[in-house]
Amino acid sequence: MKEVIRIHQGDNVAVALRDFLAQENLMVDGKEISLKEEVKRGHKIALTPISPGGNIIKYGFPIGHATYSISPGEWVHTHNAKTNLNDVNEYKFHQKLAVPKQKKQSLTFKGYRRKNGDVGIRNELWIVPTVGCVNGIAEQIIKQFQKEIGDLSPFEHVTVLKHNYGCSQLGDDHRNTRTMLTRMVQHPNAGGVLVLGLGCENNSLTEFKQALGTIDESRVKFLQSQDVEDEIEAGVALLKEIYDAAKDDKREDVDISRLKVGLKCGGSDGLSGITANPLLGKFSDWLIAQGGTTVLTEVPEMFGAETLLMERAVDEETFNKIVDLVNDFKTYFLNHNQPVYENPSPGNKAGGITTLEDKSLGCTQKAGTAPVVDVLKYGGSLQINGLNLLSAPGNDLVASTALAASGCHIVLFTTGRGTPFGTFVPTMKISTNTALYNKKPHWIDFNGGVLVEGDTEEDTLESFIEYMIRVSSGELVNNEKNDFREMAIFKTGVTL
Repeated sequence: MKEVIRIHQGDNVAVALRDFLAQENLMVDGKEISLKEEVKRGHKIALTPISPGGNIIKYGFPIGHATYSISPGEWVHTHNAKTNLNDVNEYKFHQKLAVPKQKKQSLTFKGYRRKNGDVGIRNELWIVPTVGCVNGIAEQIIKQFQKEIGDLSPFEHVTVLKHNYGCSQLGDDHRNTRTMLTRMVQHPNAGGVLVLGLGCENNSLTEFKQALGTIDESRVKFLQSQDVEDEIEAGVALLKEIYDAAKDDKREDVDISRLKVGLKCGGSDGLSGITANPLLGKFSDWLIAQGGTTVLTEVPEMFGAETLLMERAVDEETFNKIVDLVNDFKTYFLNHNQPVYENPSPGNKAGGITTLEDKSLGCTQKAGTAPVVDVLKYGGSLQINGLNLLSAPGNDLVASTALAASGCHIVLFTTGRGTPFGTFVPTMKISTNTALYNKKPHWIDFNGGVLVEGDTEEDTLESFIEYMIRVSSGELVNNEKNDFREMAIFKTGVTL
């Protein structure tokens, strides 16, 4: 098993695959290097002399420059490296599309077909509050409903999508809340939804219904708590109506092309761009070759790698959308007097990620090599099969919620340090290293760390595809087993 990895032949740093002590000797591409100091797993080791101002190369691209002279065998990190990035840029369209390598396969999963033609991978019953004031009422309604019904089949889970929004919001915040909540009501993983309002919130039930448009009235019900004498009794009665409409729901074979998958990472480390993220990139290319859809978000974690995505735009119109996606987010930072390149986080740095370019070049590998076919605004819903980009920040909860709201059936979440959370759709955790997988089996669902332990890309991808089909057919991931289901909506303005 390798002890270090030089990702690209042009790199002047290698990544440690284990902890090293000072004075240890290691071989990289036939050359012996003596370490000047301790280097932790996931961190970088200089392979050649790097002069002050000289570029530090990883993934075949600069990830920043040296602030001091660096000798072979030295640890390369935030103490002697700095980003090369600046603020809003101008870009030109230079298309470089890759030749697809994945082949079409005849595979299916067991899903739920909806009346409007959508497909779900779960059949859940949700209460969606229009305002956070009724979260407690919603929980009481569900508790009483479960008590009276007993066996909830065919619903696989009954829950409240709790949040703290819906009142005292203005402008974009108000619109974002209403948009995201309507997307949840429309999500195909829901076999039924009760929309629960209070009656005095600015996210009014009347406007909410108008924003929803056409719905299956047997599966979506509405209740305004201030309008009834006993809101618990009224809510339970409506859930029973939904239950009666859904009692014959069954899974059936669905072509894999109907699957829509969100791509996300968090708590990243120096192995993220070597193991788990490239695995998702291979899977993304494979799913798109089957006619399916993947979505990449975390726009601030595209900074420094954005031109690689722009080169993959399917046409100039899509290229211009990517430019706007990136520069709009940079402008958002600058308008709030915040540095554009404050990333990476303390946890990222502890894991070996030094600059935003370092993080972004690893992060964007989740998107594989397929062309970018569309770019969605925050709160937008998927319209075109293939690789989509979505406007949302890097924050785990906000970005994962946005992916789910766009129509993704599942969020694939790579992590090197671990996180237990899940959003309102299955949130599968893929570890970048085996140590994390072994330490947190109740958090982590799939181990990407095997890719630096001798397992081939082909075998690991095949195992991952098989697991994905099982999960899409009903096998629970850890956030579902633990009942960790959270959501967060992007907030930019004032609260009254």
